[in-house]
Amino acid sequence: MAINRYEARQAVFELLFETEFRRDEDHQAIFDTSVEHREIEVDPYIQDTYFGVLAHLEEIDALINRHSNGWKTSRISKVSRSILRLCVYEMLYCREEIPESVSLNEAVELCKKFDEDKARSFVNGVLNSVKNEILGAENA
Repeated sequence: MAINRYEARQAVFELLFETEFRRDEDHQAIFDTSVEHREIEVDPYIQDTYFGVLAHLEEIDALINRHSNGWKTSRISKVSRSILRLCVYEMLYCREEIPESVSLNEAVELCKKFDEDKARSFVNGVLNSVKNEILGAENA
């Protein structure tokens, strides 16, 4: 059964969130365990995005830190941090196939489903600011 992009994005979010609690474990082992025990589909988007976020974590977190109004990523909730990282990765590295507006909208939807109500406006604000920087650099 094919998985749709929303379900795939949610699976990546769940993997990133799980990784927050298993920081000392091998990322491939986390992925393999999740595929086996949570029945996550082995989907190219899921695999590429999960490992892509982790490979570019320093760059992604630096971008989030610049736009989070004094909140360092270490102080942001694990749920919000995972959502932010996923969306920023998509805006930086998946732009050919996923428009920024879609990434941003899907991040807000994940927020609605998994995070506190007050987190939604914070996540939306940070992501809009990041999007403006990315597009500004592109048009410079």
